Amino acid sequence: MDKTDKAILNIINRSFPLEERPYKIIAERIGTDEHDLIKRVGKMIKSGIIRRTGATIEKHQIGWYSTLCAIDVPSDRIDKYADVVNAYPEVTHNYVRSGHPNCWFTLITPNRSRCCEIIKDIHATLGIEILDLPAKRIFKIAVGFQLD
Repeated sequence: MDKTDKAILNIINRSFPLEERPYKIIAERIGTDEHDLIKRVGKMIKSGIIRRTGATIEKHQIGWYSTLCAIDVPSDRIDKYADVVNAYPEVTHNYVRSGHPNCWFTLITPNRSRCCEIIKDIHATLGIEILDLPAKRIFKIAVGFQLD
C-alpha cells in the first residue's frame, strides 16, 4: 500500500460521502482522479485489504436480533469450521483467537428463532457445543484506523 491507498482508506473508513459519485469526491480530496481511485479500491478488495463496503445498520433499531457465539474448535478442524460458519450470510464476523474457546462469530438475523436455528445447524454439522452470548447491554464505540 502506498500513501494514496492509505489516504483512500482513511476517508472511506470514517466518512464515505453519501453523494451520487462518492469516488469522484474522494478522488478530489486526495488529489487523484475518479478512475484511478476506483481501480485502487478494486485492487484493495481483490487483495483482501478491504473486506466489504456498505452501510452499518443499527439492527436493534429495525427490530433484528444479534448474538455473539463462541466455540472451541480443534486446530485440525478450523478449516471445516470456517467453511460451515461462513456459509451463513447472517454471520457478520468470524475469527480465531488464542485461548479457549478459540473461535468466535456473530450472527445478525431478523429474529431470535433464526439465530437459534443457525446455531443448532452448526452444532449438528460440527458436533461441537456453541456458547450463545447475546448482549445484555450494548456499548457502541467507533473504530477507525488512521493509516498515515
